[in-house]
Amino acid sequence: MKKLVSLLLALAMMLSLMSFAAAEEPFVLTVMLPDFYPTVDFQAQDNPVLQAIEEATGVRLDIRWAANSTYGDALNTTLTDAVLPNLIVMTDARGTTMVNNARAGAFHDLTEYVKDTETYPNLAGSEGVYNNISIDGRIYGVYRTRAYPRAGIYYRKDIAEAVGITKVPETLDELTALAEALAGYSSDTYALNMCSYTEGTINVITVAFGAPNTWGINENGEVYPAHESPAYLEGLNWLRHLCEIGGIDPNFATIDSTQWDNIERTNKAFMRFDCLDNAYRQQEWFENNAGVTEQIFEMVGPLQKADGTVSVWPQNAGFSGEIVVTKSVKEEDLPRVMKFLDWVNGAEGQMLINWGVADVTYWLTEDGYRLTSPEDGTDMSLQVQTIQHSLNQLGMNLPGDLCIPLKTNYLTDLRARYTELNTILAPYAVTDPCYPFVSETNVAFGSQLKTIITDAAVQYIAGIIDEDGLRAAWQQWYDEGGALMIQEYTAAYQATLQ
Repeated sequence: MKKLVSLLLALAMMLSLMSFAAAEEPFVLTVMLPDFYPTVDFQAQDNPVLQAIEEATGVRLDIRWAANSTYGDALNTTLTDAVLPNLIVMTDARGTTMVNNARAGAFHDLTEYVKDTETYPNLAGSEGVYNNISIDGRIYGVYRTRAYPRAGIYYRKDIAEAVGITKVPETLDELTALAEALAGYSSDTYALNMCSYTEGTINVITVAFGAPNTWGINENGEVYPAHESPAYLEGLNWLRHLCEIGGIDPNFATIDSTQWDNIERTNKAFMRFDCLDNAYRQQEWFENNAGVTEQIFEMVGPLQKADGTVSVWPQNAGFSGEIVVTKSVKEEDLPRVMKFLDWVNGAEGQMLINWGVADVTYWLTEDGYRLTSPEDGTDMSLQVQTIQHSLNQLGMNLPGDLCIPLKTNYLTDLRARYTELNTILAPYAVTDPCYPFVSETNVAFGSQLKTIITDAAVQYIAGIIDEDGLRAAWQQWYDEGGALMIQEYTAAYQATLQ
């Protein structure tokens, strides 16, 4: 009898707890997002994606859309409202609107939250990218990640094997050996594909040798330009040497960037310092247009210098805007909001935010791959736009892409290798320490000053000027505003240390 009573009491308690959980009101978050489908009505009621988010987190999203084409204007209007949305996508993380409102106290300071990797592991992100979005040394948002560092080196694996190189380079010396071997492949081909867009190529190799990314900071806390680093000249000398032995088209500076891809597709050059995703695009082009049935492109991973260290130039700043938490969220509710953002960055959150619900906004193959439409070919794009809409704008993807892989028809899977390398290379990415700061001289004359450095580097690589001519151009840069930029950036940097 006692056992029966105990069982009934336990059952009653369990039912009571279940009833309380069912009756608990959801935590409502108002969110402002850019809308890429403003002509399509969003299904706000009985939306299966929003319902799945609420079931998983207890958070009900109240979304306020603003057309992407006029999002900036809508944002400025919204920020004057008495009550702001709880979460806002700030599409320009370095813009005046973001900076001024952060300084005015419109947004919560999230610095300590994103550093709390134990509580919010999916918000850890990249320290360098967080630095890029920081304002006066503080972090006011969670950045929406973009491929980072993205830039790198890829080459024709089949041609490398033809000249006796079968190992993917892991050191700068091995890269040099590969480049010299490719240079000797034939008299009418080149090792390195260079064109009039030289900035990326120069940055990839100079940073690989250890030069800063645009600006560096010395042991005295003073800012200096990348070209002051001996490693910058090492990188230029590497390119100059390759040009001297016939490994670079001597007319590279006059080749339009629109021809860059075509040079590789006509088998005229076999290596490129650029966005790594071009490697799989070129591979897929050869599969679709040249009957290639094996992997002929290879991507290079971390390259060690002589001292064993690795440094990588990031092609971008690693973000496209950020998500801020406004002061309309009470301080005591902030941990719950941050926990929600942490969940959005996890695998379950990423799938719902970016792709929605299976058999409604995406479909699965028998072997578990994701499809963007049913296998019977039915056009479901309107349904997807109505339900999923632009919810992916709430996505941040800080831990990387954790979504179910997309099914492709390509013979090789270099896309997966590209994604993997972004994660592998990210810790070695060299950030620009002055990115968060403003130099008035740079605002007024930065483009002209940058041209002086770039033009001189191009002429030096091509053998038009010698080292004395190169240094003369650097002195011109100092005299015409470079020295003043150094002073302004140094003052801005040192102010953050006080």
